[in-house]
Formats: sequence, structure tokens, C-alpha cells
Amino acid sequence: MATLNPSPPAAARYHGDQAVAPGMLDFAVNVRHAQPPEWLLRRLAARLPDLARYPSPDDVRRAQDAAATRHGRTRDEVLPLAGAAEGFALLPNLRPARAAILAPSFTEPAVALGAAGVPVEHVVLEPPFRLDDARVPDDADLVVVGNPTNPTSVSHAREQLLALRRPGRILVVDEAFADSIPGEPGSLAGDPLPDVLVLRSLTKTWALAGLRVGYALGSPEVLARLTGQRAHWPVGTLQLTAIAACCEPRAVADAAAGALRLAEVRAEMVAGLASVDADVVEGRAPFVLFRTPDAVRLRNGLERKGIAVRRCDTFVGLDERYLRAAVRREWPLLARAIAEVRR
Repeated sequence: MATLNPSPPAAARYHGDQAVAPGMLDFAVNVRHAQPPEWLLRRLAARLPDLARYPSPDDVRRAQDAAATRHGRTRDEVLPLAGAAEGFALLPNLRPARAAILAPSFTEPAVALGAAGVPVEHVVLEPPFRLDDARVPDDADLVVVGNPTNPTSVSHAREQLLALRRPGRILVVDEAFADSIPGEPGSLAGDPLPDVLVLRSLTKTWALAGLRVGYALGSPEVLARLTGQRAHWPVGTLQLTAIAACCEPRAVADAAAGALRLAEVRAEMVAGLASVDADVVEGRAPFVLFRTPDAVRLRNGLERKGIAVRRCDTFVGLDERYLRAAVRREWPLLARAIAEVRR
């Protein structure tokens, strides 16, 4: 099923942080930890005296080189970003004639493209939200897909993603949560394909939401088009430092170990939610999408108990029956609260 969406509704600008008030137990936001690790805080703090100067070309090169080494790419195939979301904001610079977005998915690409006057068509995937039956218009010259997809948590196979390529088309793969899956089996980050643009985020894994850190991987020609109208110094010194630090081998190893631990907690959380009659979507991301007929009452009841979950009726292709919850070790408190609200 496809829906034409030339002007995304205001709901598309809704994000999970809007559901969280101070002191709440937060399952609405997908940032993994309460703060960055100490080693990263020290690296960032060491650069504070440098903030009187503009970011240097050496800082940019160090960030590019670290990400390039991490993914087996070359320096000119790496573009540092102020969070992966900045990559979506830059997509109109590619001058697409018609964009197709696999939905349900992160809303920012539709917002950015629609605001630029690009016709946007949502290719809505039915449950269980997999690419098997995706009907992408042949004339779409820009296609955006998440892997794993937010908010469904579904992880797509490489072969399915590559099947979306067409002559004259750029495929944009949002891999903001790819490092949360052990082994990153579906990632295209290491593939130097001329028509594939991969967006990566470090914000969630390393608890850097207040800094916004990410990068794009693509051909030098595509990256040049993407940045054709970009402002000077778009990525700050601390962001560049974070990219370099979080792409170093030790950090990559830490993230990989964290993904294994996360998978264990996720399996426990899925079982716990199923035990309170939540219909959980099969996935692998650091969040769980589940459906329940009393979702609105449930969300309001949880809020009164000081627990925040993410409403999902703001995503194209989902309705008020769906909720999303970040994977956290505190999941038993969520499951218990759900049971209490229903009494």
C-alpha cells in the first residue's frame, strides 16, 4: 500500500522526548545510557579549551579517517554529521524528482523532503513490516529505508535492501541503530556502492543526544551533492572528537559487547511484555514495538505512574494501538505497571 504525502502533518515532528518529564522512568527515548562513558567524557573535556577556535581541518580528517577505518572505506567516502538526522535534512540537496519512503519509519526524511517541495510517497508495509512485499514505484529516484527500522524494530536482509536499487536511483539506508545488533548482519556501511548512501548515528549508543553525532557513508560524488548548500563549520569540535573516539577499535569492541548484552535483555523484555498480553513485533533493535487494543488508556495510565513510553500513531502506517518501548533492564517495572493499569 502506498500513500502520497506531499506535506507531512504536524504529528511527523513528534519525538519520544516529548513524552518524558523530569523524574519519569523513560522507555520513550532510545538513548541507551544515562550518560556517556567516563573515557569519552574525558576525551570531550580535553577539547573544551579549544572551543574558542573553529573546528580545524585536522579534526575533520581525524573523524573521517576513524570512521573510514571502522567500515573499510576511504576518507572521501565519509561525511561527519551533526547527528544522523542532519543527513535527512540534507537529502533535498540531491534534487530528487520523486521520493519513496518505506513506512512505518523515522519521520524526519518525509519532513525534510516535503518541506523542500519534493513529492513524497510512503510505501506502507503491513505487519510484520518486512520488505518482501514492498511495492516501490519504479520512477522513484530516491528511496529511504531504515535498517533496523524505527519504530518497528525490524531488521532487513542485505539482499532485500540491494534489490531496491535501480538505475538513476539513490538508495538511502538509515542505520542509526545498526550497531545495536550483534554482528551488524544487514549493514551496507562497508559497501562502496555508487548509488547507496548510508547514515550512521553514534548518539544513541554513546549517550550523546545533547551533542548530536553521526556520519554518512557514500560515494564522493553523492556526498558532494549532499553538501552543496551546507553551512560552514556544520559539525563542531566536540562532535568531530566524538566521531573519532567512538570509531576507534576499542570503542567498536565495546559497542559490539554492548549489543550482545542488549540482545539478552531484549529477549527477556519481549517475553515479559508478551506475558501481559502485548502483541510484540518480531525485531532486533534496541526498542520493542508492541500492539494492544487498550494502548491509549495504557499509555495514560503509565504516565500517571511516572513511566513514559512512545506513542506510535504519529508514524505513517501505524495507529493508536501501537506503543514503542526502549529496551532497558528496568523492563520488569514496565510489565508490572501494565498489569496494574489493567486491573
